[in-house]
Amino acid sequence: MNLAGRIDYTLLKPEATEKDIVKLCHEAVKYGFASVCVNPIYLCTAARLLHGTGIAPTTVVGFPLGAVTSETKIQEIITAKAYGAREVDAVINIGRIKSGDWKVVERDAALMVQTAQGCGLKIKIIIETALLNPEEKKRAAELVKQVGADYVKTSTGFFGGVTVQDVIDLKQWVGPAVKIKASGGIKTKQFALELIEAGAERLGTSSGPALIS
Repeated sequence: MNLAGRIDYTLLKPEATEKDIVKLCHEAVKYGFASVCVNPIYLCTAARLLHGTGIAPTTVVGFPLGAVTSETKIQEIITAKAYGAREVDAVINIGRIKSGDWKVVERDAALMVQTAQGCGLKIKIIIETALLNPEEKKRAAELVKQVGADYVKTSTGFFGGVTVQDVIDLKQWVGPAVKIKASGGIKTKQFALELIEAGAERLGTSSGPALIS
């Protein structure tokens, strides 16, 4: 198994510096990771350093709360494309899920998917499993499938990490139509392999080199 090719090497801490991003990109090239995921302010740097490597520059949208307006998320996606992104990880409207406003959630997710795919970007929608009850997780996953996202992603990493059961459940709910990205707290190779065995296609982690050493 090419574990490195499943890793989205990630640095989304607010205190990350450009020097940190340069190091991240150099390590991604060294190990052959699938993508590098950074905050929007560093996307141009990542895109420049990864040009021609086959590694996808990736950024986040509505991060980490999902609480900005749909119009703001759309503009973030358009800007991400202009700055060199090939993939975006976008946060669903968590507050509206908790409020039971599923029509608003669906519209928000659908607009993000339409915008991203219209720009030629892959989109992973983050549902933040740690903040949802089982019924909310199921409905959110089914909604992500319904609107045609490329991936459902478990977590931002800010509110608790992924569990193997999360991935098993998501696989059951979305089937083969939507890929799964597991993220949050993936620090060991053993845990990474367990998540892949459960059905994860991608792993979001800041511990990429440690997972394949």
